[in-house]
Amino acid sequence: MQELAPGILVHNPDAPDWGVGQVQSVIGTRVTVNFEHAGKQLVDIARATLQPLDAGRQP
Repeated sequence: MQELAPGILVHNPDAPDWGVGQVQSVIGTRVTVNFEHAGKQLVDIARATLQPLDAGRQP
């Protein structure tokens, strides 16, 4: 699995309505992501899954 880092595009399979998000920051297990339909969200990846998107691939 690809490491999460600022700039990477991701989606949250548990919240598909949030759309695609761009990682803003990663501090430990806390990842701030700006999602196209949900805005900025703080996601604890110890409790939720963020899946990186391959370039040009939508979830």
